[in-house]
Amino acid sequence: MKSPPAPLPSSRRTFLKKGAVLGAALISAPQIVRSEILGRHGIPGANSRINLAFVGFGKQMNGHTSIVETPGVEPLYVCDVKANELAKAKRIMAGHGYTDVQATPDFEDIMTDPAVDGVMVITPDHWHAGIAIAAMRTGKDVYVEKPMTLTIAEGKAMVEAQRRYGSIVQVGSQQRSNHAFRRAAEMVRSGWIGEVKEVHTRLGSFPPPTLGAEEPIPAGFNYDKWLGPAPHEPYTPNRVLGDYSGGWRSYWEYGSRKNGDWGAHHYDITQWALGRDHTGPTLFVPPGYDGEEYQYYQYADGIKVVRNRPIENGHMIHFIGTEGNVSVSRGDKLETSRPELAKRPLSPDDVRLYESNNHQQNWLECMRSRKRPICDAEIGHRTATICQLAGISERLNRPIKWDPRAESIVGDAGASRWEDRPRRAGYELPA
Repeated sequence: MKSPPAPLPSSRRTFLKKGAVLGAALISAPQIVRSEILGRHGIPGANSRINLAFVGFGKQMNGHTSIVETPGVEPLYVCDVKANELAKAKRIMAGHGYTDVQATPDFEDIMTDPAVDGVMVITPDHWHAGIAIAAMRTGKDVYVEKPMTLTIAEGKAMVEAQRRYGSIVQVGSQQRSNHAFRRAAEMVRSGWIGEVKEVHTRLGSFPPPTLGAEEPIPAGFNYDKWLGPAPHEPYTPNRVLGDYSGGWRSYWEYGSRKNGDWGAHHYDITQWALGRDHTGPTLFVPPGYDGEEYQYYQYADGIKVVRNRPIENGHMIHFIGTEGNVSVSRGDKLETSRPELAKRPLSPDDVRLYESNNHQQNWLECMRSRKRPICDAEIGHRTATICQLAGISERLNRPIKWDPRAESIVGDAGASRWEDRPRRAGYELPA
């Protein structure tokens, strides 16, 4: 693994844009200048170019590469530890009209290039924090897939890096940029269904992870680097498979199973609708404990969020209040128990939430304006924490108490050890 760059001073914009950028521009050919240089006061101009790098070309990347069709956006790098995925990435970018994109199996190559403005981190969960923080400390903005991190400690480090380096971080909880989910959250926040008592979320389930016999590592695949900070395990195809019905997502070493898969989406909307973006629940209970049929977590005021309890009409999220219910799903599906609420306009006294109609474009706009995106690292960390605590409770098969202010597990030293995980030597988090 290549040595990480030395720590940067906190004066991110001044140092990076005026020093490293101009120096790189003077000695490189063809000349590539970071987009901020083209704007004023270290901020990208309205028509200046944004140069992007893409890390991780599994299935999830399919929904992200179209961002290069945005005027003023240009891809400079594609990166993956699998040679066949790198070749596919080059073909995808060529299909968008970019035939000279640099392909590398080492994300460190991207971090040392000052011409890169933003990095999209679309890897398995266990690599999110390491690559995202490396990008931030080298002066780049970050789009990172959900859940933002694998562990609570990683989330705290991400939040600290966002604050220290002034990076624009967008977490891929794109349901916040959907009209139906925003509308449902505004109804709940505005009190249209009265006092919320319960929220039901439909996450589905994964099969147990498959522990098959070791097989030869395919040619052109840096499996050791794919594992990265995770424990070394013998290679089996299913362990690295980017399959939505399982694959790496079903292994605790790389994700939080369904809590980190769909939970990262639905728990995020629940946080938004309840106005809890900067706090969290206080109790997590696993399924089967003391006769409980469903896994749930609970806030200090008693609101309970129940996983996989059947929801009428198959909706994804169901808010239950003292004066009505709201159900919402993808595909702009929104239903209310009181039909008049669906068409009721917001009044001047109602809550209007941050409006974004395109998650990727919101990130780009904020890269130019330096304003906070709709789902930054602080918000992403709070949602990821819920995913992780639900997973810890499930793995230990006992309730977990959580202090959202101190951000620590209460009264359970064994469970507290799961707030972080050991990282393999050579894959420590960047400082």
